[in-house]
Amino acid sequence: MIKTAIIGASGYTGGELLRLLYHHPDIEVAAVTSRQNSTRTVSEVFPHLASFFDQLTFEEPNYKEIGERIDAAFTALPHSSAVEAVHEISSLGDKSVPVVDLSADFRFNDISTYEKTYTAHGRPELLRESVYGLPEIYRDSIRDARVVGNPGCYPTGAILGLYPLLKKKVIKTEGIVVDSKSGVTGAGRTPSTATLFPEIAEGVHPYKVEGHRHAPEIEENLSAVSGVEVKVTFTPHLVPINRGIITTIYTETKTKVSTQEALNIFREIYAGEPFVRIMPQGTIPDTAWVRGSNFIDIGAVAVKGSRRLVIVTAIDNLVKGASGQAIQNMNLILGLKEDTGLTGVPLFP
Repeated sequence: MIKTAIIGASGYTGGELLRLLYHHPDIEVAAVTSRQNSTRTVSEVFPHLASFFDQLTFEEPNYKEIGERIDAAFTALPHSSAVEAVHEISSLGDKSVPVVDLSADFRFNDISTYEKTYTAHGRPELLRESVYGLPEIYRDSIRDARVVGNPGCYPTGAILGLYPLLKKKVIKTEGIVVDSKSGVTGAGRTPSTATLFPEIAEGVHPYKVEGHRHAPEIEENLSAVSGVEVKVTFTPHLVPINRGIITTIYTETKTKVSTQEALNIFREIYAGEPFVRIMPQGTIPDTAWVRGSNFIDIGAVAVKGSRRLVIVTAIDNLVKGASGQAIQNMNLILGLKEDTGLTGVPLFP
């Protein structure tokens, strides 16, 4: 068995990693860390995991000591906090411990973009050798990586919804509008007034309309795909559900493209992808259809009488948008079958 650690495991993504890895036939969770919950058992912090990890207790994060007893690691720490953890775990002399990081610390190729969006980067040398963890685009690079920056949840739905059309040069690179609506787990597990039930129930709340930090992540990757600078207007919304992100993308095609032609482009580019499902014409994705799974569902509609093409994607923000994709990346690094531990059927209703 491949022994792994989850660093910063007491949040929603940590809990989801535990849930998914329990069914992984090749990976054993050997250590979980949490400063706030050290000495508590997994079932005390996550009652839904009672009887599954009864012998596992949260530890203080002694990265070098933990690194010596594991073969791979997931880091689920806040942005900027992950840098030193990744550095210490992945730099153990002759021992190579691959790390998939779920923060934003290793998502950017351009360090100046990271530092404008977040903060000064503590380990720029590591950033230069990390790989962006979107398997559908960067699979070959991920296989050889020591550090993988797991994509943000919003960027996953947006980038995969635009990638085939930009790759085929079907749509214009300007005027792209990305409208995303996310469940409340995307805000994390730390208590906040903004995520209290009375604050979010029965309402839909747009936020950071002036500029969300996931926009530069989306733009950097789409620009790399298209070969020219791509700018998007990105607006996130908080909706009163626990899980899921629905993303509606508005684009303009260079020439007239039918709905079926657009869907065929998606089918061509994503042929053989284990977690991409292209909806038939007339069917629009729904977050309920991907809940609890690592799938991304993609649909498209060409607006009659115009060159406007609307793309809709749906993911579970905690799975394909975070922990499931992290496991998908780790499977690639470890030379395992990519869908190992991730073949569960979505939860419906």
